Amino acid sequence: MKKEFDFSGVTLNGFAMLFLNIFLIIGSILGGIYWGSKDAFPAQDLLMFTCIGVFILTCFLWVGFMLLEPGEARVCVFFGKYRGTFSKTGFYWVNPFIQAKKVSLRARNLEVKPIKVNDKIGNPVMIGLVLVWKLKDTYKAFFEIDAQTMAASAVKGAEKVQSVGHVMEAFENFVKVQSDAALRQVAVQYAYDNEDPNSDELSLRSGGEEINEQLEAKLNERLAMAGIEVVEARLNYLAYAPEIAAVMLRRQQASAIISAREKIVEGAVSMVKMALTQISEENIVDLDEEKKAAMVSNLLVVLCADESAQPIVNAGTLNH
Repeated sequence: MKKEFDFSGVTLNGFAMLFLNIFLIIGSILGGIYWGSKDAFPAQDLLMFTCIGVFILTCFLWVGFMLLEPGEARVCVFFGKYRGTFSKTGFYWVNPFIQAKKVSLRARNLEVKPIKVNDKIGNPVMIGLVLVWKLKDTYKAFFEIDAQTMAASAVKGAEKVQSVGHVMEAFENFVKVQSDAALRQVAVQYAYDNEDPNSDELSLRSGGEEINEQLEAKLNERLAMAGIEVVEARLNYLAYAPEIAAVMLRRQQASAIISAREKIVEGAVSMVKMALTQISEENIVDLDEEKKAAMVSNLLVVLCADESAQPIVNAGTLNH
């Protein structure tokens, strides 16, 4: 449920109020000059107090000016009560007693460094992600998580807690912690790779878009409490942990060699069969079973060997 709503308080054009404020300042100064240049005249004391009051009023009016760029908003609080979110771009003036907390609604990138997680079958893997996030509900972002305290902890020296940079950094830290938890939650549900190459079971390595979609759903579920929306989330790093990486690499190499050998043997048998068939059909030479077996053995050695075969030329006849 979205708790954010638009600010409905008094909002005036900033330029009109600026000119009015300048006019009042000039008027109060001129009134003061006129009051000081005369010895005594009717309502002299009234003029003095009016000039002082107008000057104090202009100082008070300066606080109400507010400038918003596209992709920014102000969370308006009036003596502790949420009065709405102001998101109109431009130059405006509002009640100076309203505390307008500036926040960015623009999309932001976050790269989560690889963390070590045990996959479904217990193998330690290193997995990392990159995501795009932005604020969706400013009420939840400011009042349902302790963003102000988190921002205050990052303040140094005389910097203000209200700085949009510190506030957004607090939200980013919150997103990072929740991203680590969501990444672990998704990673433990799947194996790094399928043991059986013919299996259709989803794995981290082959999951692709499905894994990314599940990760995005988990992140949105966790970050909904803070009014944050994840626009996109993708795995950007996936590898075995260093302690088993070498062993797993040898295992993958062995699997690749076995698969390659199967293809080589399959092709060699097909070629031998074709050679025997053509020799028999075209009556090139009459081979008995013993010579066929010898020929099959020689052809398989030539076709399946890792290195080039060294042929021996038979200068005699088939009867020898």
